[in-house]
Amino acid sequence: MSDAVQPDEPPAGRSKLPLMMGLVLALLLGAGGFFVTNSGLIGPRSEVVGTDPPADLPEIAFLPVAPVTISMPGLASDSHLRFTAQLEVVSAHAGEVELLMPRIVDVLNGYLRAVQPASLQEAGALIRIRAQLLRRIQIVTGEGRVRDLLVTEFLFS
Repeated sequence: MSDAVQPDEPPAGRSKLPLMMGLVLALLLGAGGFFVTNSGLIGPRSEVVGTDPPADLPEIAFLPVAPVTISMPGLASDSHLRFTAQLEVVSAHAGEVELLMPRIVDVLNGYLRAVQPASLQEAGALIRIRAQLLRRIQIVTGEGRVRDLLVTEFLFS
């Protein structure tokens, strides 16, 4: 019997050294990345938010414009455009603009009646109409009184 039984030797396994080195290296790289980022060496430096008080809001007021409903010419009798807006005005001039509200509504009616129904379905129609109306309102009220026209309803049916 030449085949002698040898005592049990543990099977040759892999060393755990590479796993431990990888874990230590990952921890070191993570800590180094945190330090570099937190110290501001890379990326924007974080500032404390809220150190300065916020700026005061401008002195403005919002004046509602009477809703305007217009039947659209050249279409079926049940086609209408409903337009509602508010004016952003300088507070000091709110009374003056309120006094001119009938003229403003007249300008709105005149311009919206002249708009072609086909142009209302274009992509930038509302932006273009808003800009045209704001310019006309500023002419009626005088420069520096009306800051913006806020369209709250624009319904074409």
